[in-house]
Amino acid sequence: MALKLAVLASGGGTNFQAILDAVGAGTLDAEVALIASNREDAGALDRGRQAGVRADWVPRGDDFDDRLHLLLEETAPDLIVLAGYLKLIAERTVRQWSGRIVNIHPALLPAFGGKGMYGMRVHEAVLESGARITGVTVHIVDEEYDRGPIVTQLAVPVLDDDTPESIQQRVLKREHEIYPRVLQWFSEGRIRVEEGRVYGSEPDPLLEDDRS
Repeated sequence: MALKLAVLASGGGTNFQAILDAVGAGTLDAEVALIASNREDAGALDRGRQAGVRADWVPRGDDFDDRLHLLLEETAPDLIVLAGYLKLIAERTVRQWSGRIVNIHPALLPAFGGKGMYGMRVHEAVLESGARITGVTVHIVDEEYDRGPIVTQLAVPVLDDDTPESIQQRVLKREHEIYPRVLQWFSEGRIRVEEGRVYGSEPDPLLEDDRS
């Protein structure tokens, strides 16, 4: 049976598009039942509408977390997928979907993570630090930013002539490759989370890095 996904995104939704493309290509055995955002102008919502996926904007307000939680309960996903979603998930929601909320981060956590570390800020920090390697992390979401148990990571080199923009493009390419693969691992029942650790993931030779 296909994995039922609810995707949350705050921006343009390129990772969401990679998921839609993988479903369409038959490499991800999943149904995208919902794309929701905290931003009315999020490009991810337009991508969802174009694909025939239910697309909902949840406006800010004191009851934001409750309304998002109810929307997710109504959707009843097997997995909640954060794809460039910039709000902390409420503790109530994390508890209800414990071990079934995943996020992708554009660096090798625990480095360059935490509150305020998203988008270009991450790549600027990597470059300023002098790090020679960055990468992509897919992890389980808990009550803190970027602290949940890691499912898998992929290293990406930092080159001598890199800018934050060039690092972003190289990392984003790998995000689009790795996220649908990890979701397929969940669809195949390979991933389990026990006592704060992830079991069942493994390095994927098809994701070995190059310098493109």
